Amino acid sequence: MKSSRLFHDGGGRGRLIVVACFIALAIDATIAPAQDSLVGPGGERIAIASRDVPNTVAGGRAARSSDSLIPTKNLFDIIREGGWLMIPILSCSFILVVFVLERVISLRRGRVIPRPFVKRFLHQLREGQIDRDEALGLCEESGSPVAKVFAAAVRKWGRSSVEVEQAILDTGERVANQLRRYLRVINGVATVCPLLGLLGTVVGMISAFNSIATSQAMGRPELLANGISEALITTAAGMSVAIPALTFYLFFVSRVDQLIVEIDALGQDVVAVISADETPGTKAARGKTSRQTREAA
Repeated sequence: MKSSRLFHDGGGRGRLIVVACFIALAIDATIAPAQDSLVGPGGERIAIASRDVPNTVAGGRAARSSDSLIPTKNLFDIIREGGWLMIPILSCSFILVVFVLERVISLRRGRVIPRPFVKRFLHQLREGQIDRDEALGLCEESGSPVAKVFAAAVRKWGRSSVEVEQAILDTGERVANQLRRYLRVINGVATVCPLLGLLGTVVGMISAFNSIATSQAMGRPELLANGISEALITTAAGMSVAIPALTFYLFFVSRVDQLIVEIDALGQDVVAVISADETPGTKAARGKTSRQTREAA
């Protein structure tokens, strides 16, 4: 009897426990849609009502996500925001690249003053191995700027040093003008691009001030930001093109001056050999060497 009563008492307690579990599940089901779950240190999931989260966990998550997504712009968007003045600035940059590459190729020392030709030509002149016609043919065959100067001197073969030097100076001026070709274009790009950037700055500031003057701009800073952004972008673009252009211009001017000085020094060596002011003893020695070379050939 005692054991049966204990069993019935235990069964009643079990039923109460089952009913309590069902009630807890029902309450959990009704509250679950408005809850958020977090993972505890031990891996267990902790339920927190979402109405208590917005100012804490949910707000922190939103802040972290907004901070991690930094807005970025590509080059096309920046150019488009710069306004219509970006078109001439980009055109100037394209012109700069083309003419800089052309000058880099044309002003190579091996193209202006080819060492093998100069060394062989001066050696043959000093040794008397070539005459006027042969020297002129070598110069025309080379076609380099220094060969044009040598050819002008060879055409005055046997005349006074003053006439030969004058021929070198005249031809040297023409050669120098050819070497300086397109440098004014590069200088023009370096001069015009900052002015275009400054014009873009003025236009952008005018747009910003017009936005301030209208009533619709009150409380809308994006309207002011557009004008200021256009002003700053055009200024930066103009300076970005002008600074390399000025640097290349100064470099090419210095390079041309060095080449002209070297061509002039080589021309003086030719004058000392072919002019009529040369001493008779040197002429006779050179003529004898020339005859012996030709007989041996």
